[in-house]
Parts: sequence; C-alpha cells; structure tokens
Amino acid sequence: MPTIGIFDSGAGGLSVFREIYRTLPEAGYIYFADNAFCPYGDKPRDFIIFRARSITDFLLSQGADIIVVACNTATAASISTLREEYSSPDRSVPMREHILDLSAGRHDCVRFIGMEPAVKPAAMLTKTGVIGVLATAGTLSGQKYRRTRDVYSGEVEVVEHVGEGFVELVESGCVSGAVAEKTVRASLQPLLDAGADVIVLGCTHYPFLIDVIRQVAGPSVSVIDPAPAVAHHLVEVMQDEGLLHQPLPASPAFMPGSMSCCMPDGSSAAVHSFVPCDNILLCSSGSPDAVKRLFPVAFRKQSRPI
Repeated sequence: MPTIGIFDSGAGGLSVFREIYRTLPEAGYIYFADNAFCPYGDKPRDFIIFRARSITDFLLSQGADIIVVACNTATAASISTLREEYSSPDRSVPMREHILDLSAGRHDCVRFIGMEPAVKPAAMLTKTGVIGVLATAGTLSGQKYRRTRDVYSGEVEVVEHVGEGFVELVESGCVSGAVAEKTVRASLQPLLDAGADVIVLGCTHYPFLIDVIRQVAGPSVSVIDPAPAVAHHLVEVMQDEGLLHQPLPASPAFMPGSMSCCMPDGSSAAVHSFVPCDNILLCSSGSPDAVKRLFPVAFRKQSRPI
C-alpha cells in the first residue's frame, strides 16, 4: 500500500486522518502538525504558501506518495500553488528533479487532496433555507470557499461566523465542559439566531468540538463534517493514479528521531516525531503535546485497533 502524507496547522487534521484511516487502514501514514505556527487563520497567504511548500518537501522526503492538505485555511491559501508547482504537467524540469530527489526516485510529481467547503450538501439538507458556516477568517475570505458559496447563494441564505477560539480550545485539549460550551455558543448562536438549521464545519479542528456544537445547536440542527467526503475523494484519486494496487518501491521505515524542516527565516528546525504504531508517523514543528493528546481521542472509536 502507498504512504499518505497529511498536514494541518496543528492537531485538527487528525479528524480527517481518522476518516481516511477508516477507509484505508493498511496504508502508511505521515501526519505533520505545523503547530509552531498554529493557527493559520490569521496568517498572510504568502506565509501559508511557504509553510505548505516546506511541509510538502518534508513529507516527500519521508516517503509520501500523495498528500492531503487537511486544513481548510491552507487549502484556501496554497493548494492551487502546490498543484501548479508539484502536480501540473507544465511544472519545470528543476521541479521534476527536485521531487525525484526528495522522493528518492519514486515520483516526479505528487497529487494533492484539499478540503472542500460542504456548502452543497448543506444546501440540499436545509429546510429553513438558511445554512450556517463556521470557519476561520482565512477560509471565509478564500476564493475557493467564496466561489462555492456564490453558486448556492441564490438558492439558500448562507450565514457565516468565525469560530473564535475554537482552534485554541482543541489544541489545548479542552473539547468539552463549561469553557468549551461558552466559547462555542458565542460563535454558533448568531448562526442559529439567523435561522440556520444546518451548520457546516469549515475547519478541521472543529469536529473535535462536535458534541458541544450539537449540544448548543439542539436536535433540530444538522452538523456537517466534510472529512468523510475528503476520504472518499482521496480513494477516487488514488484509484485514478494507480496508487492503490500498483506496487511501489519501499518507503523509508518509520523511525522517530532527528528530522528537520525548513523555517521561514531559511534555517532548519528539528521536527518532533513519534510512532504510535508500525504504519503511522506523527510529526510536529512545535511541541508534540497536542498531537499526542488528541491522537487517542480521534482514534478511540476505530473498529480496527491502532
């Protein structure tokens, strides 16, 4: 089976990883949390593109055959650039050689899967004609989301709100209790007051708060997590690319230890890593505490033991 690289600004992308693992439990996985710079929501686009390139190079060097951008903000800011530079048939010869060098000759291009705004299924599900979108500021201002929203804005009313403090809650491990409820209610209530009966989660951190969101929203409101659709799309792309059944050269063995990733100032910084099981390598640019804390939370309901 191939090795799937996944990255996010922090530990939130584990919610996407969980759905992919349910579908492809035998694949190899490298998860990168860029929590030294989390959250991405308030970062400039150029900065996010730089980080996305650096992380892509790291994932390729560790054996990734395909990469999932498990972050709505990073998808909005960088995926078109990544596809142009790493996937396009028109990519430069030096870039082809760069990818071959990073992947030890395994590939001269790489495909990317991004997060899709789940406005379409929400528009089909609503009974009130109002859907609410909870996301980061970076996602809500991104062209990808705005194009999708505008397609359906003539059929339904789309109301939006930034999930203020949601990412920070999840990274700190506070996914339930009074503080989580108060924080969620402050951002969710305006959407409910506007009549939304479907809530779209537009950040991969937010599914960790889904129980609190459902509690605050009430039983008459549906909550959509786009992660299962992303996992389904990944399988489709891997089938098209022949990655599911085509024998591939062996990937590097997953071993925690000394690894580095390029930083904004051009220097290299150590990457923290650990291996919870034979086919999973978890990495972080900052403290590994959030990933270590949330990994068992994300995977505790898996039918196949980790």
